[in-house]
Formats: sequence, structure tokens, C-alpha cells
Amino acid sequence: MTARDSYRQLTEHMKDHWMLWSASFLAEWDQETYMPAGGGESRSRMLGMLARLSHEMSTDPKVDDWLSECESSDLAAGDTIEAANIRGLRRLYDRRTKLPKEFVEKEAELKSKARQTWVEARKKSDFSLFAPYLERTLDLQREKADLYGYEHEAYDALIDEFEPGATAVEIERVFQSLLPELVSLNAELRDAPRHPDIGILKRPYNVTKQRLFAEIVVDAIGYDFNEGRIDEVAHPFCTSFGPGDHRICTRYYPEDLAEGLTGAVHEAGHALYDMGLNREEYGLPCGDAMSLGLHESQSRLWENQVGRSRGFWEYFFPQAQRMFRDSLQEVTLEDFYHAMNYSAPSFIRVEADEATYNLHIMLRFDIERALIRGDLQVADIPGEWNKRFKDYFGLEVDRDSNGCLQDVHWSIGCFGYFPTYCLGNLYSAQFYAKANEELPGLESDFAHGDFCRLLKWLRENIHIHGSRYRSAELCRRVTGKPLSHQPLIDYLRSKYREIYGIG
Repeated sequence: MTARDSYRQLTEHMKDHWMLWSASFLAEWDQETYMPAGGGESRSRMLGMLARLSHEMSTDPKVDDWLSECESSDLAAGDTIEAANIRGLRRLYDRRTKLPKEFVEKEAELKSKARQTWVEARKKSDFSLFAPYLERTLDLQREKADLYGYEHEAYDALIDEFEPGATAVEIERVFQSLLPELVSLNAELRDAPRHPDIGILKRPYNVTKQRLFAEIVVDAIGYDFNEGRIDEVAHPFCTSFGPGDHRICTRYYPEDLAEGLTGAVHEAGHALYDMGLNREEYGLPCGDAMSLGLHESQSRLWENQVGRSRGFWEYFFPQAQRMFRDSLQEVTLEDFYHAMNYSAPSFIRVEADEATYNLHIMLRFDIERALIRGDLQVADIPGEWNKRFKDYFGLEVDRDSNGCLQDVHWSIGCFGYFPTYCLGNLYSAQFYAKANEELPGLESDFAHGDFCRLLKWLRENIHIHGSRYRSAELCRRVTGKPLSHQPLIDYLRSKYREIYGIG
């Protein structure tokens, strides 16, 4: 058998494997949206079984044989899609074979049960209900880190699952560069000579009309409803089951126009990335996103650099004004645009503004790193969270649902995930700055409801590559520079200088 034959069998096998894995995504999506409450126990067993079968398929010894044959040939050399797929599949195979199938099944079942318990605990704002499941989840995550192996600290092994190649020390270094800039900016915003009227967005807004408006907006920026849909959940997310089937979920509030809309645009940004991946490589590294940081760069770019821009609202505000006449009839475009860019400390991460959002991430990074190290116990999380939150934001957390219970991530074992949000913000600013440089007049495009040039640029420069390049390498290829915090700070200062009148 030739290396080309091995590559064909390898890729066919892994594409079939991804179909099986996609079935678990579908079961998880249904669990979040339409599954009856009584289905929790059987759904947990189903997800555990699917995880076990998927693990067995991806760790089949034949995969190692095919990879070895490919690696000994010219197929593994150079900057080609085949070489990138071989490298990516080797990495996945080596990681997955370190996890026994019994561990994988046990972890999947626990994630499902813990997720359901978290929903109930969050609803009742009672961390004690969730704590026992979090204890078990942490034990499994530490065990997983030991199974993967690591050079410096266990947290590195978990981060690598979401941001390949990144380490806690490197992320800490990035955060330390960004933190003083954000502290300074937020101090200036707090003492600024003028502040937007956020009350504009906190009026009655019919939820049915909000759903319709969100659909109009995401359709305009490129979300294809022939290949996707929007549903409502407790915690916004996006998932894809394969080419032509993408789901975004958000939540709406009857007296807050911004949160449901920005959530929909954010998740649509994720979906646009998935829609732009190479369909022929679906199920293989070059048909999948490189990292969550890169994925987050796309959602944050559409939510913030686009969705909070003046041009965006020059186009959409007249439509919003017609749809929500009672609440926006006397509001000017200028005041509405300023309100959409209001900045102030707040409890909820997904509702945080651009100037404070990364502080939420730094808090979570410090806490979960301490949890994995064993420096912080589960029972002490609410107290530690509330103390740090007061130090970072100057706010007293009033209940667990506004504090340590607000995010779904720990319930599904996603330790090491949070830092990717901050990395995504940094990538988004750097990519958008480059897009503006190469595509003069983007803001004018938005003002005319045209988002095609930007989407095309993102598809050609970022989406189509999938995991062909590591995130840091892709950033350098696209922008000509390594990742830096400066484009984000420059973007924020430019925007807030106009709105808040800061220096």
C-alpha cells in the first residue's frame, strides 16, 4: 500500500469519526434547547456511550499505522494541506491515546449531569448544589492533565486542548502587559467628562420583535439561514454539526435590547467562521478551527468592531427605531450609538463592555489555575470570587448567579478555556486593523448595509485555512506582526476618546 493509499484511508476513517462526534454535538444542542427535563439521565448515558465510541474510533491502532506510513513519505513535508492534516491528526491521536476509553465515557457522563445541576444551581443562585459535581469534575481534570503529561504545571495540559502550544506562563505574561493599560483606561472612563445614557437600552423591548430584529441583523452580516437557525438558551453558544448545519443560541431580556442582539451577533460570528471552513476537509484539521482563541477572534470582531461601530448603526438604527417605536421614537442615532458603547463595571461576563471584559477573564484565569494547582478549594470559590471581584471592579457580588455560577464552562470541564476569550479579543483587534488597512472604506460599507467585503477578506485570510497554521503563525502571516495588545488598546482608546471625551 502506498502512502497516498494510507492517507486516503486515514482521512476517510477520521471523517467518519467526526460524523459520530457530530452526533454527540447534536445531542448536546438538543439537551440545551428542547430536551424535556426528565430526559437528563438517559441523555447522560447516551453522551457517555457516544464519547466512548468516538474515542475508540479515533484511537484505533490502524490510525497510528496510516499516520506512520504518511509521515515516512513526502506527503508529510512542506506547507500543504496534506502535511498539515497529517501533523494535526498525529497530535490528536497522541493526545487521545493517552486517555483510557473508560475515562472518556466517565467524563462525558459527568459533564452532562454536572451541566444539568449547574442550570438548577444557577436558577436558585445556590453554589452548594453545584459544588459536589465541581469537586468530581476537578478531580477528573487533574487526572486528565496527568494522563496528557506536562512540563511545568497541570494547567498547561488543559490549556493545550483549547489553545495548542500556549502555556499558563505565556498567558500570564500577555495579561500582565494588558492589565495596566486596562486599569488606566477604566480609570479615565470612570472620571470622563461625559457618559452615554445607558437607559436608552433598558426600556421595554418586545421579545418577539427582538428575535425578529436579531434574525434581520445576522442575516445581513452573512449568516445563511438555509444552513443555520437561532434558538434560545440559558447560556448563549454556537455549535456546528457539519457543512450546512450550524446552530446559534442566545437569550433575550424584555427590558434590554442590547444583550440579546449582541449575543446573537457574537454567536453568528462563530458560525460565520464555521461556514467559511474548507468543506472538502470537514472532519480533518484543515477543515476545523485551529484554536478557540482564533474562533473567539471572529465572534468578538463581529460583535464589537463591527456590531458596535457607528457605520453599523447608521444602517440598522432606522430599522430598530421603526420596530421599537415606543422605546426609540425620540432617541437620536448619536445617543443610541453612544449607549451601545457604554462602559461600566458589571457582574456578568457575557454582558460586559469592551473595556472591562478582559478583567473578567483574568479573574477566572487566576481562580481556575489555583483550583487545578490545589491552592484553592471548591468550598472557598464564592468567597475568593467575591473578594477578587471587589478588587477588580469595585462591586460587591450580591448572589452566586451574578458571581461564580454565571458561566457554564466549569460544569462541562472546560478548564483552560477562559484565557482564549482574552486572546480572541487581541486577535480580533489586530485582524480588524489589518482589514481596515487593506480595505479602505469598511465603515462606509457598513453604513450601507454591506458586509460582504469584510466577510470575504476573513474567509480568504482566516477561515479557509482551518488548522493549517497555529494561531500565532496565522496572525503573523495575516498581519505581518506577532500578536500584541497594542491594536486592542489603540482601538478602544480611539472609540472611547470620541464617546467619552477622554484624552
